[in-house]
Amino acid sequence: MRPPEGLELPAPEFPAGLDWLGVPFLRMDRLMGRHAVLVEFWDFARVNSLRTLPYLRAWHDRYGEAGLQVIGVHSPGYSFGRDPELVARAVERLGVPFPVALDPDFAAWRLYDNRGWPARYLFDRRGVLTHFHLGEGEYQATELAVQDALREIEPELALPDPLEPLRPEDAPGVELEPQTADVVLPAERERLELVRDWVDGEDWIEAADAGASAQARFRAGGAWAVLSGAGREPGLYETDGTVVADEAGLRLHAFQFEPLPPSAG
Repeated sequence: MRPPEGLELPAPEFPAGLDWLGVPFLRMDRLMGRHAVLVEFWDFARVNSLRTLPYLRAWHDRYGEAGLQVIGVHSPGYSFGRDPELVARAVERLGVPFPVALDPDFAAWRLYDNRGWPARYLFDRRGVLTHFHLGEGEYQATELAVQDALREIEPELALPDPLEPLRPEDAPGVELEPQTADVVLPAERERLELVRDWVDGEDWIEAADAGASAQARFRAGGAWAVLSGAGREPGLYETDGTVVADEAGLRLHAFQFEPLPPSAG
């Protein structure tokens, strides 16, 4: 959505000391005048961030030469996401083409008073907020706001039509059926059917021995388990709602769910 008319919110400067991927560092004040800046708070271990990523890639490709600077801010939702090497591997694996600021202590998050993942903030060439959105969706509205911001830099700029929705549930104005809420662990372990022993940790439950299983019942378009430990690369794993530990030490951090497509239900 766009801020109320007459309200001008300036872009916060990135906190000193953040590590960056793809560039040595970026400063908002040095981007102003020549760029519109789209800041996206995301987490490689959250499925809604990954579902938004194709749009960010496309906007980077479509509008980078016209003056759009896309910046990802990786604020980790899980303890393993504080590891910069792990984030760097995820950024390479996912083909993220724009700079990413590492925000393990949520310093940038607090400056923006951010409330979740993903979240995007678009600033015009003056560094004033022109559009923001929390969560998935509003892709067409975001792209139209990007185009408006770029026309402020170059009024005669020729721009393409906005992207077609990549999924039926991304279409403007679509109404979605309610889906099962994500399972947060260890706080919501009572929502799972657990077999054998699982031990509570900082933000996980850990299988005490091989063969331990955890099952979540859900109504959604898809399900993902957030896993680490026992030799697994930490992150998202598609699931039918059941996780079985091949060996002790597997950590289950959460179950996440995708929206139901409009035709379902």
